[in-house]
Amino acid sequence: MRRSRAFIPTTKEVPNDATLPSHQFLVRGGFINQQGAGLYNFLPLGKIVLEKIRTIVKEELDMAGCNEVQLSFVTPIGLWDRSGRADAMGKEMLRIQDRHQNDFVLSPTNEEAMVELVKNRVTSYKDLPLNLYQINTKFRDEARPRYGLLRGREFLMKDGYSFHASTEDMIREFDLMEETYKKIFTRLGLDFRVVQADSGAIGGEGSKEFHVLADSGEDTIIVCESCDYGANIETIFDNEEEVDALNEKTYEELQTKEISEKCSCGGNLSFKKGIEVGHIFQLGTKYSSALEANFSDENGKPRPFEMATFGIGVSRLVASVIEQNHDENGCIWTKETAPYTINIMVSNIKDETQMTLGEELYLKLLGENVEAMFDDRKERFGFKMKDAELIGFPYTVIIGKELDNGLVQVYDRKTQEKISVKTGDIYKHIMELI
Repeated sequence: MRRSRAFIPTTKEVPNDATLPSHQFLVRGGFINQQGAGLYNFLPLGKIVLEKIRTIVKEELDMAGCNEVQLSFVTPIGLWDRSGRADAMGKEMLRIQDRHQNDFVLSPTNEEAMVELVKNRVTSYKDLPLNLYQINTKFRDEARPRYGLLRGREFLMKDGYSFHASTEDMIREFDLMEETYKKIFTRLGLDFRVVQADSGAIGGEGSKEFHVLADSGEDTIIVCESCDYGANIETIFDNEEEVDALNEKTYEELQTKEISEKCSCGGNLSFKKGIEVGHIFQLGTKYSSALEANFSDENGKPRPFEMATFGIGVSRLVASVIEQNHDENGCIWTKETAPYTINIMVSNIKDETQMTLGEELYLKLLGENVEAMFDDRKERFGFKMKDAELIGFPYTVIIGKELDNGLVQVYDRKTQEKISVKTGDIYKHIMELI
């Protein structure tokens, strides 16, 4: 993409309500803009990042044998009445009426709708197991939408639902999805932890959360330094006021016998702040029984499906990457999530030699399907450099005064190091970097 043709409205102004780095930099860098309280538009850069994350999620799920579908965003409230969740979801579930006074909801999640999809279409144990998922818009009418994409009202979510003939097979799929989620977050370049969690309004007997470690995280998690044990403090303390109080304390100074006994290996436990980006649940027959969704077992008898459900906050991951990867100048995208890998910046576009080299390098990279931005704007070098740091391109090739000596500079956004490379070697050097 040529920067002179790109719609990237960067700004120095920090939004008044933006307290977190991801909120500030995603708005300032021209990735998103606010449409209303908890409502955000994805501009071209933001859309590219969102689609990259979506692609990784889809690739790993498809590899694990899941089937992608897409459900209606609007769901009849009758399904929620039958499962008993219409009242339990409270005001977070936005209710609407059509012109005929029929009641609907803007889906906050889709357990009921997916069960209804499978009901009477999967009728025998021979058709099981089955794992269906979608990556679709959700809406939760948060009382206090804040922190940009981390706690918005409308968001993109991957929600998956599996159906089984036995509890044992459901747990097998639950374990498979845990490993699949680990692959997803590892590919995204994130430092994360898997912890025991509270099932909340979704229900079921067991659940696990996936947390990206970040100082700005709303959740407090406990992790063992010697084994895989981890837990959200909500699973340890039943009293909400006690949990809220713990969230405000200095975790390194807080030690209790109640916590230390939770890990069987006896290793040191530490408190971390986490951003929840994924949650998986063992549902059992909670929804299939309520909605009378049955299959015929080996003896021809009707039985409700054993179920599990699996969620990933896809749009939340956009912000989570930046909460974990930024500095005072802006975003530092991981290679898997960067909107463009290489930024070619011509210092003086009036210099024909500089422009010719920039054009040649740009076209050569495009020919090799390298994601490259060519900054050909009529702006000062300092302005363009600040823009590049704010946006967070992994590498910026600076074509400037050193070209007289046959050299260009390569700036590494993560390390902030600049190295000089011979013009004849720059293409090879870029390909080695990426």
